[in-house]
Amino acid sequence: MPTYRAPRGTRDLLPDERAAFRRLETIASMLARRYGYREIETPMFEDAAVFERGVGAVTDVVEKELFRIARRTEEGDSWALRPEPTAGIVRAYIEHGMQTWPQPVKLTMTGPMFRHDRPQAGRFRQFWQFDIEAIGDPGPAIDAEIIELGRAFYRLAGLDDVEVLLNSIGDAACRPAYIKTLIAYFEPHAAELPALERERLHKNPMRLLDSKDPAMAELNAAAPRISDLLCEPCRIHFAAVREHLEALGITYRIEPGLVRGLDYYTRTAFEFFVPGREGGQQALGGGGRYDGLVELLGGHPTPGIGFGLGLDRIVIALEARAGEARQELEGAPVAVVVGADPAATAVRLKVATDLRAAGIAARADLGRRKLGKQLESAARDRAHFVVIIGDELADGNVQLKDLDAGSQQLVALADLARKLVSGERSHRHGGGDA
Repeated sequence: MPTYRAPRGTRDLLPDERAAFRRLETIASMLARRYGYREIETPMFEDAAVFERGVGAVTDVVEKELFRIARRTEEGDSWALRPEPTAGIVRAYIEHGMQTWPQPVKLTMTGPMFRHDRPQAGRFRQFWQFDIEAIGDPGPAIDAEIIELGRAFYRLAGLDDVEVLLNSIGDAACRPAYIKTLIAYFEPHAAELPALERERLHKNPMRLLDSKDPAMAELNAAAPRISDLLCEPCRIHFAAVREHLEALGITYRIEPGLVRGLDYYTRTAFEFFVPGREGGQQALGGGGRYDGLVELLGGHPTPGIGFGLGLDRIVIALEARAGEARQELEGAPVAVVVGADPAATAVRLKVATDLRAAGIAARADLGRRKLGKQLESAARDRAHFVVIIGDELADGNVQLKDLDAGSQQLVALADLARKLVSGERSHRHGGGDA
């Protein structure tokens, strides 16, 4: 028989890891509501032109990483799985007339993205992002608010030391002069450039600064910086973004080489990273302003800004922290109902069903095995309590064992749900026994 495995570059999220993702999704949803962002869901695939025009034809995403869908019809449509969320959300903004809504339109989405990238540690072909978009506000205050939102997300996730890299990459007024300067700098080194970068030199030279090829590191370190060539409006905007960040107490580091990897960015660009982690796994997420994207995809000129934060990278960063307290497993029962009589499964099932009806996460051990084995199973489930059904049931009582505290008490069956709610609340707040 053949052995089937998940496609290369993808993986199954087993219960423990899925619980970690669900926790991050819950934090993302809570923060988005708190900051006034409304949920949107776009298709997992779009017309490939949405990404080719929005992301940019001369980018790694489109040139090498776009998952194109082969159709079996002759309609001539060209579809691709979404490699990032912004272009699809902007397409929806235009298609559904959101420019007539009160501006800015603040939208959020969390879900899987797809890139046909070379699989490596922390880089998957199917990955998850928490996305925030504010369309219709030229900034700079919204720029700072979105960066602060990202920092709040990492802090609540458990990464208190995440730092912010910040840059301005100009706009249509000042970037052309910078591009000419870049070409003039790289041209004398054309023979030294890797083949892909040499091909991009005249098509999109800013992509050279975003190159992941180690051979580009020294050249890029000495390359001209766009911060030296910003036009006055871009310079004023960037100064105002920094002023707002400082008012919020957000520390940041200006990184002149930060250009981001997608063509639609203008002015503010930022990344979040864990200090001390080297290489490609250092960046946890990022974003920036895209004031020309709505017009590029067929809408009226409209400013916008957003970010995409990788949930996969956050889970990996959390797991890498030695000695970090593990988060409680999602789906772990508050109580497991066990019994001294292995055959009395109907009684255990009835007690667990009544507890669930009262809103308590409970599981009945329905295996016909000895009490000791049932207790071992409850401990493996990381339950806080075990309800032990024995001879006391004849008087309407059960034994309630606190697995964390090691204590046990006789409880009236009629009072069991209340005791469990009280005991679980005590556990969450570091209190004593139920």
